[in-house]
Amino acid sequence: MFRSIVTALGLAVSLAALADAAPAQTFPTRPVKLVVPFAAGSATDTLARVLAHKLNVAEGWTVIVENMAGASGIVAAQNVARAAPDGHTVFVTTNTTHAANQSLFKKLPYDPIADFEPIGRLGTVTLALAVNLSVPAANTRELVAYGKANPGKLSFGSGSSSARIAGEMLKALAGFDMLHVPYKSNPMAITDLLGGQFSLMFADISTTLPQIRTGKVKGFGVSGKQRSPLAPDLATMMEEGVAGYDLTAWFAAFVPAKTLKPIIDKLNAAVNGAIADKAVVDALLAAGIEPVTSTPDELRAFVVAETKKWADIVMVAGVQPE
Repeated sequence: MFRSIVTALGLAVSLAALADAAPAQTFPTRPVKLVVPFAAGSATDTLARVLAHKLNVAEGWTVIVENMAGASGIVAAQNVARAAPDGHTVFVTTNTTHAANQSLFKKLPYDPIADFEPIGRLGTVTLALAVNLSVPAANTRELVAYGKANPGKLSFGSGSSSARIAGEMLKALAGFDMLHVPYKSNPMAITDLLGGQFSLMFADISTTLPQIRTGKVKGFGVSGKQRSPLAPDLATMMEEGVAGYDLTAWFAAFVPAKTLKPIIDKLNAAVNGAIADKAVVDALLAAGIEPVTSTPDELRAFVVAETKKWADIVMVAGVQPE
């Protein structure tokens, strides 16, 4: 009798495992959509389009990119969280939606942990400080001195939580005030920076460097501990006298909660293979993105740690939750 019960339970477990594995064997059954929480031209968009092209070629899938900018990624995060948990909607996002927003908003309409299953990390990126040509400063030290001597004269734009916190950190650590001007995405903010609607902004190097190299804006430095190999002439904020300044953004992929593990594993293997491809690596490095891969479990632990880290950054920047 006992042996019969054990056998029956074993059979049930085996059948359940086969049932879970079956969808993964046929996945995908329709186009896979990569949802990006920022506008076309952003670093996240660039990464998603490089990834989509490689998955189309290497896996034979049909992969499309959908930009859903707005509200610091909240619009896109909500949309993905509500999507069918079948692997056909993938969120290609950043620390904005999955680490920083938890400290920037009193209440989020999505849960970065409970509403998503991690696929894997994708890369990291340094931000660069771009300044309108009309600002009377030639470097970050002079910018800080000008800001201190002229309270209320400077303003900064941002199209992501990373960009906003980067500006707030400069205010807090350097000790001067600036007005914050929010945008849906960094490329939109860059357009207004060129037009002089505000004084300066931090944004990913792929967005700012073309404008800096063509002389449309002044490039004063980068946000990380080390200089970027793509712009070795740009000093770090710490080199420019802003003690303790260190901020690096990251990218990762997620799917809606309750997506079956075999589908998650299939997506992880495909994404990791694409990110490790030499042509993809070269394309991402050219865009200022350092490729990174991980397992789903590694990304889950990373998000928990990064949420704490960004909470500390927000506290240092002195930003009050909205």
